[in-house]
Amino acid sequence: MKPEKEVTIYDIAKKLNISPTTVSRALNEKTVVNSNTRKKVLNLAESLGYRHNLFASSLRLRKTNTIGVILHELNSYFITSVLAGIEKIVTAEKYNLIIAHSAENAEIEIANASNLFHKRVDGVIASLSFDTKDLSHFKQFQDKKIPTVFFDRVFENSEGAKIIINNFQAGYDATAHLIDQGCKRIALITSNLKRNVYSERMRGYKQALLDNKMKVDDKLVIVDGLKEEDAIRSSNRVLAMKPMPDGIFITNDFCASIVMQTLKEKGLRVPQDVAIVGFNNDIIGKVVSPKLTTVDYPGFEMGKIAARTLIDHLKGLWNMNVTSTMVIKSELIIRESSLKKGKKP
Repeated sequence: MKPEKEVTIYDIAKKLNISPTTVSRALNEKTVVNSNTRKKVLNLAESLGYRHNLFASSLRLRKTNTIGVILHELNSYFITSVLAGIEKIVTAEKYNLIIAHSAENAEIEIANASNLFHKRVDGVIASLSFDTKDLSHFKQFQDKKIPTVFFDRVFENSEGAKIIINNFQAGYDATAHLIDQGCKRIALITSNLKRNVYSERMRGYKQALLDNKMKVDDKLVIVDGLKEEDAIRSSNRVLAMKPMPDGIFITNDFCASIVMQTLKEKGLRVPQDVAIVGFNNDIIGKVVSPKLTTVDYPGFEMGKIAARTLIDHLKGLWNMNVTSTMVIKSELIIRESSLKKGKKP
């Protein structure tokens, strides 16, 4: 059976005995057309199941009103918060989103970038995968002057707009809090150090120790994944440490919650035996017991800023290449999991 023929503006024009140009103008809300004619065209278009040919229009206008978003994961409260922030801005500005997911794989990220390029997106918002080695696959956008905004996971010394928090300071503050609570032997559980977010948090952790005249012991640093099985493996490595740490800074809330539960199942008390600080301010930190001290990572605001920066650049209201890096505020949220002294300061 032959597929049903796509309805065109020529079909509508023939039925209404008007020109295809008039139909096109009537379908374009920004073009002046007699209101009665517009109403007839819109009603007939709807009854015939007409679909606007966005691709053909984009060839003429060199604009698709579409923004591509490349995410390194989807099952993260932080990422969904960023996406909600992006969506709030682009919807208000009448842009569409194409969302691509790299699943922490650089090859998939490269394919995603190529796919968005050929879909003629007007701009790109991206957060890099664990194993992305360079930004060569984004050069195609740069060559065509298609703006790209990177957020969260970025190459901090690269060209282009970046939206980040001060991960060094956040790591420093989390570690300093554990020291203030009386912790003398503080472990760090983090992830792939190729990414700025984890390398900078570790740098902050180490500097806080040095500033408080405490030894930096690489045997207390665990670098692994952030999934449940990774967190359990990290927990077992902590349990094998002699002597045991009395504080742990964990650079992800989900991982921190699994570690905390695993340690409790082995008979350790949190925070009395081991104080724990996480990172991201995910919802899970509010429902575990004890509630998790964490660093607030304002994903919704980050998403809004990334989208607003990109769209204002596209509209000629802002040159995002002038101020290439924007640092948004984060803060330590103190809850029961880290309070060895028994109360909030």
